[in-house]
Amino acid sequence: MDERDYALLDILGQTGNITRAADRLFITQSALSKRIQGIERELDVQLLLRSRQGVRFTPEGEIVLNACHDVVNSLRQMRQALGGTKGKVFGTLNAGISLNYALYCLPDFLVKFRGSYPDVELNITTGQSRRLIAMLQSGSIDLAILRVEHIWEGERTLLRRENICLIAPREVSDEELVRMPYISRRTDADFERTLTSWMHEKGIRPQSGGVHVDNIRTCVEMVTRELGWSIVPEICLGGFTGYIRPIRFADGTSFIRSTYLMYNDSLLALPQARAFVDLLKSEAGTHCGTDTEKGKTQ
Repeated sequence: MDERDYALLDILGQTGNITRAADRLFITQSALSKRIQGIERELDVQLLLRSRQGVRFTPEGEIVLNACHDVVNSLRQMRQALGGTKGKVFGTLNAGISLNYALYCLPDFLVKFRGSYPDVELNITTGQSRRLIAMLQSGSIDLAILRVEHIWEGERTLLRRENICLIAPREVSDEELVRMPYISRRTDADFERTLTSWMHEKGIRPQSGGVHVDNIRTCVEMVTRELGWSIVPEICLGGFTGYIRPIRFADGTSFIRSTYLMYNDSLLALPQARAFVDLLKSEAGTHCGTDTEKGKTQ
């Protein structure tokens, strides 16, 4: 059966008469009868009882008629809904966003995106980058914004590069850091290796009795309350009023972290995905800037 068959039986149910149904369908009575016989063979049931008064659907025919009526109505509603979407960007998009980016950058971006594309349904998953890249590779999400580099064979766009910064309640020297509590936080292995290398180069060994947290916002707040010093990305320092010093190595290189947008190129065939990607690229780096010059030393 196809859409024409659903409409045929629906109209036959409305008219109760082969002749009138054929007239409404602009076909001959014989053609209509042949098609009904074909549907009966396909479904292996008798649909109609014929008499001089017209046709009557059998119990099995009533089941088929009700189903056809539902299909015809659903198709009509679908076409009406599609007619109202012309020129609109809509649909669902599943995005994976790294924790820090979701916390400090995403809200401002979404204000602009929702203002331009209110009919797009966004499903956002936040998490560590290693989890999100696995979800992207498995197809659980459509695109990902990750804060570290990962092997990815699809499209990858650099959204922003940022300094990793030393923060303290007030301006401090490297010598003073040794005597202050160090507030550490959970992060990834690459970050820890680079940080350890910098501390070794500077001769800094954090004193015992420091604090370890699993939340970057808590980490910054503890420094604000003069509980110690820490190393954090500049993305989280928009409202920080203490001392900020971008990390530099002896050879002059900076400790930099990059944020990437990753997706498969075929995703851009979806208008809602293209709208999200295009706006994100145009807004890259503009929604989560910080004043890293405050208290900065060279």
